[in-house]
Amino acid sequence: MRRLVLGALIAPLMLGITGLSASARAQEGVTIFAAASLTDAMKALGEAWRAKGNPLPRFSFAASSALARQMEQGAPADIFASADEPWMDYVEQRDLIAKDTRVSPLANALALIAPADSRLQPLHLARDTDIAALLGSNGRIATGDPSNVPVGKYAQAALTWMGQWNALSPRLARADNVRSALLLVERGEAPLGIVYSTDAAASRGVKVVATFPAESHPPVTYPFALTRRAAGNAQARAFFAFITGDEAAETYRRFGFALRAH
Repeated sequence: MRRLVLGALIAPLMLGITGLSASARAQEGVTIFAAASLTDAMKALGEAWRAKGNPLPRFSFAASSALARQMEQGAPADIFASADEPWMDYVEQRDLIAKDTRVSPLANALALIAPADSRLQPLHLARDTDIAALLGSNGRIATGDPSNVPVGKYAQAALTWMGQWNALSPRLARADNVRSALLLVERGEAPLGIVYSTDAAASRGVKVVATFPAESHPPVTYPFALTRRAAGNAQARAFFAFITGDEAAETYRRFGFALRAH
């Protein structure tokens, strides 16, 4: 009899705890792993999402390669936004994303930058532009590490197209993400850098010397996808629809991204 009474008391308590846990989970918000170059746009979209009465999303910004490997090791991301297609391919091949959600809504350009006080004037980049001469005898080019960071891979492709990769690769200052490369140029620690146009536009400490021709490198596109762990998460799906939908378009434009049909 005592057990029956105890069970009758515990059951409502457990139901209450379960309901509370579900409610708490609903208020946890969404975790987004996003390429460093998306920092400003994503933060603005996160604030817009909160203004609608939703929990503020949690963001982790880094090189797409670092984020993909963290996901592979079990890091709890709900949405992955990569700065290139190969790193999204990487997580897709490992069954870490909901494949039917993958879209590539954004594009970017590749820019050659210098510190804001540099004497270099804007120029038109062609295959015969002598970048080594622009660097001077000891200067280095700041960009992402071409072995894994998307912006560095794009930079390698562009310099290869120009026929200057072999000469310039020893002179790279290899950063762990595009914002780190930008910072090296802002501080004057590198006289030139190769970053995305959007990152250059976000900084008062650098100026754009030139934009690389589109044909010099693979298209800079940004694939987004829900992760498999978030496939049944209504909050994650709602935020994903928000950042890939028409309502977010003006924010992306404001930060210099080009929109792609998807």
